[in-house]
Amino acid sequence: MEGSRCDLVLRDVSIPGGRKADISLYNGRVRHVGAPLHADEELNCRGKTVIPGGVDMHVHMRGGIQAHKEDWKSGTMSAVAGGVTVVVDQPNTVPPIMNEEILRQRVIEAGKSSLAGYAINGGVSPSADLNGLWRGGALAFGEIFAAPSSYGDSVSLKDLKVALERIQELGALATIHAEKIAGEPSENLEDHSQKRSVSGEIEAVMDVRGINTAGCRLHFCHMSTSGAVEAAGDATVEVTPHHLFLSLERFTPGDTGGKVNPPLRPESERRKIWTAWDRIDVVASDHAPHTVQEKGQSFQKAPSGIPGVETMVPLLVAEVRKGRIDLVSLIEKTSYRPCDILGIPRAGFSPGDRADFAVYPETMTKIAPELLHSKAGWTPFEGYDAVFPEIVVVDGRIRYREGEFFRGVSGWYGGRGYIGGRHKKNGADTAHS
Repeated sequence: MEGSRCDLVLRDVSIPGGRKADISLYNGRVRHVGAPLHADEELNCRGKTVIPGGVDMHVHMRGGIQAHKEDWKSGTMSAVAGGVTVVVDQPNTVPPIMNEEILRQRVIEAGKSSLAGYAINGGVSPSADLNGLWRGGALAFGEIFAAPSSYGDSVSLKDLKVALERIQELGALATIHAEKIAGEPSENLEDHSQKRSVSGEIEAVMDVRGINTAGCRLHFCHMSTSGAVEAAGDATVEVTPHHLFLSLERFTPGDTGGKVNPPLRPESERRKIWTAWDRIDVVASDHAPHTVQEKGQSFQKAPSGIPGVETMVPLLVAEVRKGRIDLVSLIEKTSYRPCDILGIPRAGFSPGDRADFAVYPETMTKIAPELLHSKAGWTPFEGYDAVFPEIVVVDGRIRYREGEFFRGVSGWYGGRGYIGGRHKKNGADTAHS
């Protein structure tokens, strides 16, 4: 009968907490947990690690005139192959997403080729149409730059205060890139870290909190120091894999592969970030791909940013296997908490949850750039231990299996202010419920 049908069954899943069950998926949702329903297809998950699909709330998918760096197809292939099933694109595109029409075009662009679910944030500047962006389905606002970065202009504290008041009125979230810069350009990695200093990051966090008299919900992006995490107060905070795993000491001074904003820090500071693990809400990649040729320029000219969406969860699964972190905290920081912060329905192990899962083998491997899918063609994590998923399920259907991708319809996650039907293409609304 209709109630016993499903599209896919994940057999013999070890659910965190000790229970083993079969998970039946139907129409993009978990339909039943327990004895399996009749399914079109089954996956044997015995001996595997099955976790909800990752939600990377900080990516730069490039595209448009920057498609040589990355596009929605290559970027989301990279995401899905790394167990990430939803990506949240940042608004410092070319052109930046400062009004509803640019947002509309971005949603349509993503919908043509994205293999993962996707959402898009709205930009903030004195001239940005915050109301229009919110109506058009921006999931959140920002990252808002407290200091300039690649393709991102800074917003003064005066203008930011006004913007936070309006974002609060809309009931939206403001995501903040918190830095202070003491002179540019940087000469090398150590100089870069000093000019975008630890103390400057902490001061920027405190400044933003200080002007937020409206009580706008704040989320601080890519914190690079334990002091900044502590200074965030009751705001939510994210860290990146590169600040967790990489330090200045890994690179020669002029190695542009380590150039990123906020900068990599000394090894002592990297270790401190791990001590704040329990306070950290989210791990997000800040996937910011540039080509080998672009990164091969002089240090002053080379753009900041590194690719990371495909390696984020595999690096952390390896840390679970080594006993450094537990699986529950990995799921919280890469899937549950991003969903809660952004208002995206959770993927998970209960009926009604989104049916996004990644199935990881027991085998640990070494990261190799030639096996990754980003157009960047390089990674600073080469040689690091990782566990990559064998199978990834998006919206209840297998989207990736052992190196092969399967096309499917991926949903757009519009924000709470979205007025339906505003991004129709070929008669179909792209919004994801």
